[in-house]
This record gives sequence, structure tokens and C-alpha cells, in this order.
Amino acid sequence: MLHWLWVLIIGALIGIIAGAITSRDLPAGWIGNIVGGLVGAWLGQSLFGSWGPQLAGMALVPSILGAVIIVFLVSILFSRKKS
Repeated sequence: MLHWLWVLIIGALIGIIAGAITSRDLPAGWIGNIVGGLVGAWLGQSLFGSWGPQLAGMALVPSILGAVIIVFLVSILFSRKKS
């Protein structure tokens, strides 16, 4: 149970870091950050492997890279819908 709480916290931090790197925000606020961080962690580890420091079972560097990709793509998708 405690592991899942850590996964959500680290996922949120990864999403926040990715948003700060790209200077873009995900929709739905902090819930969007958690989802973006978790999906980004999965994508980053799938694409780049599981190397570097790890927290809550997530390799931080590939997870942040994956989250940056997710934040960038989602922000582009939602900016086109508004136009």
C-alpha cells in the first residue's frame, strides 16, 4: 500500500519536472501531472531502458525524458483543439 503512495508522489514530481522543463502545463492540474508523470515514466523506460538512479521502482532520468515527451505532445494536442 505504501509503495503505491510513493509511486503516485514520484509520478507527480516527474510530471512537475517535465512541465517545468517544457514550460507547459498539463490539463487537470496536479492529477494531470501524476498521470503525465506515470505515463511518461512508462514511456521513458520503454524507450530508453532502466538506467540511472531509481525511486519507487522508476528510473528517474528515462522517466523524466519520457514525461517531457508526453507533456510536449499533450500540450500540442490541446493547444490545437482550442484554436
